[in-house]
Amino acid sequence: MNIIQSRFPPVELTGLTITERLFQGLEGRGGERVLVDGPTGRAMTASEVMDGIRRLAGGLVARGMGAGTVVAILAPNMPEYVVAFHGPLYAGCTVTTLNPSYTAPEVHHQLGNSGATLLITVPAFLAVAREGAAGTGVSEIVLIGEGDAPGLGTLLGDPLDAQVPVDVTRDTAVLPYSSGTTGLPKGVMLTHRNLVVNVDQSAAVVGLAAGDWSVGFLPFFHIYGQTVLMNLHLAMGAGVVTMPRFDLEMFLRLCAEYRTPTIWCAPPVVVALAKHPMVDQFDLTSVRRLFSGAAPLSGDLADAVGRRMDVDAVQGYGMTEMSPISHATPVGMARSGSVGPLAPNTDARLVDPVTGADVAMGEEGELWIRGPQVMAGYHANPAATAATLTPDGWLRTGDIAAVDGDGYFFIRDRLKELIKVSGFQVAPAEVEAALLSHPDVADAAVTSRPDEAAGEVPVAFVVRAKGSEVTEAAIMAHLAGSLASYKLPRAITWVEVIPKSPSGKILRRLLRQG
Repeated sequence: MNIIQSRFPPVELTGLTITERLFQGLEGRGGERVLVDGPTGRAMTASEVMDGIRRLAGGLVARGMGAGTVVAILAPNMPEYVVAFHGPLYAGCTVTTLNPSYTAPEVHHQLGNSGATLLITVPAFLAVAREGAAGTGVSEIVLIGEGDAPGLGTLLGDPLDAQVPVDVTRDTAVLPYSSGTTGLPKGVMLTHRNLVVNVDQSAAVVGLAAGDWSVGFLPFFHIYGQTVLMNLHLAMGAGVVTMPRFDLEMFLRLCAEYRTPTIWCAPPVVVALAKHPMVDQFDLTSVRRLFSGAAPLSGDLADAVGRRMDVDAVQGYGMTEMSPISHATPVGMARSGSVGPLAPNTDARLVDPVTGADVAMGEEGELWIRGPQVMAGYHANPAATAATLTPDGWLRTGDIAAVDGDGYFFIRDRLKELIKVSGFQVAPAEVEAALLSHPDVADAAVTSRPDEAAGEVPVAFVVRAKGSEVTEAAIMAHLAGSLASYKLPRAITWVEVIPKSPSGKILRRLLRQG
């Protein structure tokens, strides 16, 4: 084996639960605001957050809920989400978080597969929640807010003074579901150890300071927003301004108002920050660093937003199965196109996906990761677990990567998304980056279509910039100067929007379905 180790000193593996780790960053802050609802300005103090968590935990324990109980949350980002999330965890339950944009059948699948018995939602989602819960084990639905169902307050009881004992290395704390960009979503079993260590691994490299505010539009149901915004910020003595959905004008206004030093985002937002004229209307001089994750970000785009906003634009890498971070670029150490070095306590291998042998240094291979942040497995899916985790603890990421001599990793593309043209491999992310470098392209995605001669060929879906009438011929002429002929799209389809998951991943299967 050619094992690549982290350049950073290891972080301590504690026996804390994720809620106990959160409390470390809240204790002693009393009446200080730590959560603010961006649209309304409604705030929660540190004391209110801790009291809400303890009272919700006490109420659940009084009802006999604890180990083995799965509580589901179907809600947008809001201050109360933190209480709804951590209250059950403090009571020893498992939490499964649902995508607020899910349809009733998608809600039904996750509720049924996870074994949830209690569903916490908001009035706007109640109809979908009820339809999705029908025929599952959910026996009660409660609301954050007022509506045609009991409120979250009906679950509150006497405050629970201490965490219900759990096995932090074995018990499933959170059961998020993978994005579903390929196949049905799978429940990812993350333990308290997974979640706590990833908060500490992240804290060791991102340079977050107590008192910092960040605007949280990355969804809390998704592990990216859950770890780096909700849990990391509160655990480190910082604060979060929540947004229920991304709106560029509101986001820029809140960043300016709260003088945020850090922007956490995904590539679609980086595109907006690099190209949209509205950015120049706001005072963003407080922003010092921009972290992008969830999907590949081209070096050119990172450099462009860095120059425009005068910020350190860096990338990280991860996946739900790694809680999620395995790579992060420290501030001041950006390398164009790289997702950075390995996080503390993390090992990697690059493996030939055909032979299963480690590739030689300097060559590309499938990225395998081993570390305390790696999931316990997929819920009720031993076949998928065996296909992803090796017996000795390596996680097969399904991503093709390379590493340079300094330990900086570069993600080339998703293994299953590679397009094979007459035996040559084409990475969609590379073609997408070339498309996005055209000033008249607002967004783009590349997928494949069958071809009798070549096996398959790349095709592009392009969103024109506002007011542009750029032609296919102009786009192809632009691409011809930077891509080999076999990488060029055989067709361009003009679309209004590129379908993406809430975390920013392109949903190529939807494009293929037409």
